[in-house]
Amino acid sequence: MISLIKAAVGGLTVISRTHGLQQAPLHSYLKICAAGLKTFPVIPDYSNVVLPEKPKLKFLNKVPNLKKAKKERKKLRDIQGPARAANTFTCGQYAIVAMGGGYLHWGHLEMIRLTINRKIDAHTTFARWRINAPYKPITRKGLGQRMGGGKGAIDHYVTPVRYGRLIVELGGKVELGEIEHVLTEVAKKLPFPAKVMSRESLEEMHRKQKEMEENNQNPWTFKQIAQGNMMGIRKVLSPFDLRNNGRFTGKFHFPGRV
Repeated sequence: MISLIKAAVGGLTVISRTHGLQQAPLHSYLKICAAGLKTFPVIPDYSNVVLPEKPKLKFLNKVPNLKKAKKERKKLRDIQGPARAANTFTCGQYAIVAMGGGYLHWGHLEMIRLTINRKIDAHTTFARWRINAPYKPITRKGLGQRMGGGKGAIDHYVTPVRYGRLIVELGGKVELGEIEHVLTEVAKKLPFPAKVMSRESLEEMHRKQKEMEENNQNPWTFKQIAQGNMMGIRKVLSPFDLRNNGRFTGKFHFPGRV
């Protein structure tokens, strides 16, 4: 290899002399030879990726198909605490993960559908919903009405989302850098904090949380204080706090608490 480089440098020197060029230092010629010595990353293997027949997001109904619409209470527990469903990947590689609780209106779902369907390549990428169409009724009274008179009429429907829930999942013969700007644009417009994550980053987040709990050196954790009823704290704690060990306050999550 060294002999080949020396021969190439010698040839360049002879050419420069024949054409009457000024002799340059040796390293300027070595830069020309270094182009053939570069290493490139290995191309990912997509041989086992199967694209579905309909790769784009489907349209979600604005109103559920019910025989008779029923009013409901607020039930804020629908957006509090961690998600118990759709919190892991199924067939995709990248997703938008909710980092807090909130309600998704039909307008948000249409924004997600139109943005992703317009900016992905259907020949190499597919997208799937991980949430249901709006099903929770929200009531509202008209302006100028006096207090009382019972519960108002149903105004619209929403989809409740909890922390850790996957909103939409993408996959196919693509890398994260190709579709990250699309998912980031969608995540910024959601009514709750959201983050673009891959399978590896989601597993890394769970691993760090578990490692932080195992290697915690502070003996006075929320769980220990609550179980020991120190200073009579059980008087002001709810079953929700005891169940989640103080990691959530309503729809908000405390990532550093163990």
